[in-house]
Amino acid sequence: MGTGERNQEAHVSEGSTGATSTAAAGATSRGASGATSRGAAAAAPRTLAESLRARSDASLAALLRIRPDLLNPVPSDLTQLATRAGTRASVVRALERLDTFALQTAQVLAVAPEPAPYEAVRALLVGDDGDAAVEAALPGALAALREQALVWGGDDRLRLVRTARELLAPSPHHPSPTGLGPTVAEATAGMSPGRVQEILQAAGLPATHDPVSAVTALTSLFTDRARMAELLDSAPSEALTVLDRLVWGPPYGEVSADPPPPVRWLRDHGLLLPASARTVVLPREVALHLRAGRAHRTTEPVPPAVAPLREYRPQVVDAAAAGQAFTALTTVEDLLAEWNEGGPAVLRAGGLSVRDLKRTATALDTSEQTAAFWLELAYAAGLLASDGEADERYAPTPEYDAWLELPPAERWARLAMAWLAATRTAGLVGEQDAKGRTLSALGPDLDRSPAPEVRHRVLTLLTTLPEATSAEPGSLLARLRWEHPARSGPDDLRPRLAQWTLSEAELLGVTGRGALTTHGRTLLAPATGAAEREALGLLAAKALAPHLPEPVDHVLLQADLTAVAPGPLRRPLAAMLGVLADIESKGGATVYRFTAGSVRRALDAGQTAADLQAFLTEHSRTPVPQPLSYLIDDVARRHGHLRVGAASAYVRCDDEAMLGEILADKRSQPLRLRRLAPTVLATTAEPAALLDGLRSMGYAPAAESAEGDVLITRADARRTPRRAAPAPVPDGPPRPDETLLDAAVRAIRAGDTAATVVRKDQPSAAAGAPGALPRTSSAETLATVQAAAMTGSAVWIGYVNAEGAASQRVIAPVRVEGGFVTGYDHTADEVRTYPLHRITGVAELPDPA
Repeated sequence: MGTGERNQEAHVSEGSTGATSTAAAGATSRGASGATSRGAAAAAPRTLAESLRARSDASLAALLRIRPDLLNPVPSDLTQLATRAGTRASVVRALERLDTFALQTAQVLAVAPEPAPYEAVRALLVGDDGDAAVEAALPGALAALREQALVWGGDDRLRLVRTARELLAPSPHHPSPTGLGPTVAEATAGMSPGRVQEILQAAGLPATHDPVSAVTALTSLFTDRARMAELLDSAPSEALTVLDRLVWGPPYGEVSADPPPPVRWLRDHGLLLPASARTVVLPREVALHLRAGRAHRTTEPVPPAVAPLREYRPQVVDAAAAGQAFTALTTVEDLLAEWNEGGPAVLRAGGLSVRDLKRTATALDTSEQTAAFWLELAYAAGLLASDGEADERYAPTPEYDAWLELPPAERWARLAMAWLAATRTAGLVGEQDAKGRTLSALGPDLDRSPAPEVRHRVLTLLTTLPEATSAEPGSLLARLRWEHPARSGPDDLRPRLAQWTLSEAELLGVTGRGALTTHGRTLLAPATGAAEREALGLLAAKALAPHLPEPVDHVLLQADLTAVAPGPLRRPLAAMLGVLADIESKGGATVYRFTAGSVRRALDAGQTAADLQAFLTEHSRTPVPQPLSYLIDDVARRHGHLRVGAASAYVRCDDEAMLGEILADKRSQPLRLRRLAPTVLATTAEPAALLDGLRSMGYAPAAESAEGDVLITRADARRTPRRAAPAPVPDGPPRPDETLLDAAVRAIRAGDTAATVVRKDQPSAAAGAPGALPRTSSAETLATVQAAAMTGSAVWIGYVNAEGAASQRVIAPVRVEGGFVTGYDHTADEVRTYPLHRITGVAELPDPA
């Protein structure tokens, strides 16, 4: 069906064969004030447009809120809104939002006669045995379908939108989810009249004079329970077995040129009708009789409950989640500290290479899939990005430095809010796309629009359980399938998104032991703007803060050259200790180990032995062990004894014997050193290579400047230019706010006023086609608008703007001067000024009744 045919659903009254509705058809008269008269609303609507016209403003706003794609752009009137609501793309999107029972109700309407009374729909859902739960849920399902403009009409004449009927009705190439086939009338449409009469005779029915009455008689037989029972009682048992195979679908079966006797009996009696030369079909009326009147094998009027798995004390859940939240913070910090001086290169196609992902996972001591999650989380939070250079690499952003200055709870809230809103899906890393390409971490193809909705819904379902109770995953997935059955299938990502949500929420500390936490519940409160979302994050941080460990300002020095941090260290202490020692292990307490290399690193950063001794004495709850003091003094004594500069590079030392020792060492041969003076060695190697070579030989050289001063070497932090966090990819048009909805409804109502208003006949106007712009002379136009300004009445005008676009408007003139008319434009719902020379004509509106 083409667009023009679909438009008829919005324009054409019942019984019309194609003429568009006139302005007076079902129209309500608009007064001079532009207020809508609902006098015609009591009459049964004949089109979807009339049904929408009878709705209240609140109901129209609800429709636009549920189906925001109808707002892009704002329809000019209700007829255009109805037409747009019947387009295939919009209907498919609306069907995907239906729950299982609402979709089953729509499927029943697609196989029921059109229009269908409420009782017929109820009978197809409950069958002969009845179902109290279905009968109780049916009014709500129909109300939901009406609200989304998928169904219109009163309970005595329910109509499914034509496009939805085409999508849900059974056909040979598109079986119905109900498993029903075509009706007798549809199946016999191409059958010869003689063959139809033969079926009537075999079924024991009298012959008729025309095929239409013959089909009617056959349909009457198949819908008569008593006569159908008698007919089936006379059927061979093997024929009943054939019917049992087809009754719940698919209703089509292949037959040979010489079918067996049971199939031949069914075909002769019309219980199987030919669909093609080798295919037969079970008529819908026969299937419904065999099903006891039910369209579905199983109806699901009530959503499956989310089953509890295990109940904990709330304090246990919050404490476990807080520990995991702290681990999340340290993991993100370790990740970005690892890339502080510049991370891995960006692939040409975008993203991180498999090798670099493995290295990152090894550095974080975790799996590659979990490492991909932390990378995507930091990226979504705006803490990590590519630097945009020619040799493009990943590096922390300036936002990372600001994030580090926040309290731990607020840092966690930033990560959690970014995770909830992100469309980036780390679970897809390592899989292949439709073209067989591997999806890489931080790559361009990881956005999945349903991800935020699924995350919110999974966590919201956890709130339906008692506090501190975990959910049985299978029941959670069953509930999600019930809520969105149209998307279910082998390619549906939603079940996997739900499973990833549960694992990621646990990693992040939103849940603890599978149960939603107090701070996790806070994150789920509705928020519309950035300010409200930031406020929610602060509330969640406030709820989490008491459960996070307090940073400590001391360590415990051990005699084995280690230091134990009994908790998270304050940032200055952690930064200095990270230079002076190497992290040996993490857990409830972090163990640092002091080595000659780590002490030299601190000395290279400009510290002295006295500075290091004073630092350890200040921050240790135990005395500085003698071995550690000896290690610091020994490395400091040797540090800088050798000096390296650029010659390309040279080594100078006041101890000639030491330089001789270096030249005699075989390990120095790759450096190609040669003596220039008793206290100077030179090489063609770079100073950095010379420094590394001497250090590998056990010496502690220091780099010096051209002036002979010792160079203090600190790791240079690499930052990207300021970058915004990646914007989530929306799943369709964004949900409109109340201000936009109110303005859109007023604009649609005003446009509908101009399109449907009844106008007085203008004898002087040239006769034109319906809907054409009015045509009057300049003198008549001026006289009419001046009279309307004096009487305060409204007029209908045709107007052509500067771009040549023509439109019809209803205005109430208040002033006419200088070749312009100023008045209240009911179509635009505001006061406007129009040049008189652009008004093609004017017509008076009828006096209100």
